[in-house]
Amino acid sequence: MQRTHLAILCAAVFPLLFAAGCGKSSTASQTVEPDKLAMFKPLPEAVPAVAGSPEAERVELGRMLYYDTRLSRSQTISCNSCHKLDAYGVDSQPTSEGFRQQHGDRNSPSVYNAAGHFVQFWDGRAKNVEEQAKGPMMNPVEMAMASDKQVVAVLKSMPEYVKAFQKAFPGQKAPVTFDNAANAIGAFERKLMTPARWDQFLKGDQAALTPQEKAGFNVFYETGCETCHAGALLGANLYQKLGNVKPYPDASDPGRFKVTKEDSDRMIFKVPSLRNVEKTGPYFHNGKVKTLDDAILQMADYQLGKKLSREQAASIATYLHALTGPIPADFIKPPALPPSTAKTPKPEA
Repeated sequence: MQRTHLAILCAAVFPLLFAAGCGKSSTASQTVEPDKLAMFKPLPEAVPAVAGSPEAERVELGRMLYYDTRLSRSQTISCNSCHKLDAYGVDSQPTSEGFRQQHGDRNSPSVYNAAGHFVQFWDGRAKNVEEQAKGPMMNPVEMAMASDKQVVAVLKSMPEYVKAFQKAFPGQKAPVTFDNAANAIGAFERKLMTPARWDQFLKGDQAALTPQEKAGFNVFYETGCETCHAGALLGANLYQKLGNVKPYPDASDPGRFKVTKEDSDRMIFKVPSLRNVEKTGPYFHNGKVKTLDDAILQMADYQLGKKLSREQAASIATYLHALTGPIPADFIKPPALPPSTAKTPKPEA
């Protein structure tokens, strides 16, 4: 449930390579040269399962678990509480509220397209969405379940869930397990992809982007943002230091150092994807930047050593709107959940 989403970590490895032509939006070309697109590729419709394509039953079970608040100690918090599927996978808060009104120290990222990220969480401590799904349930600040056994006890208390696990994991003698619950959630999340107009443009549809969006892409590219925000997800495929060129003023969160304890990992974070970025503020790992334009200006300054004008930042933001894809409304409808029984553990306040 940490949020995994710093909206624009435009960190450049070789920022001086882009010193010339740091886009002027008022005169930027409205034609995109094909060679500028070589670093990008269209978003897939879904991310392949860890071991083959998941059965429809596994995906449906994952959808149920994603919405079930009984997987939290207070029975008031679900995955969807912090990663709202009808709001582009975020709750629009700097940090999310968890058990007993506690707040974590990092912004909760969008779950949309997250299955395609090379690692999960801001610091990369989980390798995939299946592993990530376990974290919030056990985190004492978030869903705060006492143990994985408590999660299993909740699920086993409802016959409908037992049957759903049997269908989703056929052939297993005891399918209701904590690992299987996380695997089902992951199977569901691997379908949460949001192809956008940008993908149609990459496939050759020149009319998919407006002239203003094309001009904004040119400013984005000429500024050097594509050094880290490239590929199908425009990011989420590497780590980078926050404050690559100019020290970032807030070093209270050391980033990946929390995981590795290596000094070389201080202020290192996963570069976020820019997919749906206009919808997923506030921005950065701490959620302290409210607007997309301000995020762009700060990243150009701290990551690239470039002072963009407000006009240039607005032009880049215009391009980023083309990365917003439609939410799969039918797929994410809240499901009917099994009723609690006398055996279902009671909530704790």
